[in-house]
Amino acid sequence: MFSTITRPVRRDLNLGTATGRHLVALDIDGTTLLHDGTLRPAVARGINAVREAGHEVVIATGRSLLATQPVLDQLGISHGYAVCSNGAVTIRLDPALPEGFRIVDQRTFDPGPALDALRQQWPTAVLAVERVGIGFDVNAPFPPGELDGRVNVLPWEELRRRPTTRVIFSDPCGDVDEFAAAVERIGLHGVNYAVGFTAWLDVAPEGVSKASALEQVRGQVGVCAQRTVAVGDQRNDLEMLAWAACGVAMGNAPDRVKAAADLVTGHVQDDGLLSVLAALPAAG
Repeated sequence: MFSTITRPVRRDLNLGTATGRHLVALDIDGTTLLHDGTLRPAVARGINAVREAGHEVVIATGRSLLATQPVLDQLGISHGYAVCSNGAVTIRLDPALPEGFRIVDQRTFDPGPALDALRQQWPTAVLAVERVGIGFDVNAPFPPGELDGRVNVLPWEELRRRPTTRVIFSDPCGDVDEFAAAVERIGLHGVNYAVGFTAWLDVAPEGVSKASALEQVRGQVGVCAQRTVAVGDQRNDLEMLAWAACGVAMGNAPDRVKAAADLVTGHVQDDGLLSVLAALPAAG
């Protein structure tokens, strides 16, 4: 979905990176897309312009593979790499491949201990176990539109049985700050986790994040660490912003994310991403 509204671009951002080809890592929701899923034409054009200039744009998102593909299609990105499921799944894009992509890295873990800890703390919440390229197995239905692909309601022991790339926990009635504090208290061990914009928790394999996946991609595309830029707006972007030579928080990001970033750009409603793209040095 496109919106035709355009906003002024800030011209005062200085990314502080050297001239040369950059790896530009972009979160999707609240960064590239508006919160309602709208992609503004100016943002799409800005992303395509930096790609055409020679920079490597890598979408890095908490979305599943299935939910990421439509955004890549909207942006016209058919070559390169994309990071999905908060770093647990990395794909290489190539129209010559049978599906237009190939999974090149997939990190899994045993979901049982995390599921048990979350269930004990919040017995009425809903939990989902990701099945890459298929959908999710859940203990109870999620609100419509929150999960992509095929959704199967399964008994508890079935959810615990198979390794997965991600566990999702959601408490639609929960306060996000109280929820984040409670997650810290219960101490999930052997996994990596991030609290989202609402009381939504993504649990990933230990040591896996957008940053860990992007570092692997950086090596594959041959961009030096000093020429990396990342843009995001939520807690699951913290590692990515720290990884980049220049981490940029959106103006709509929580204070904790802004404090962790090197720079803060405009709000997503003001097309803040465009200011970052316009500030990129020449690729060569």
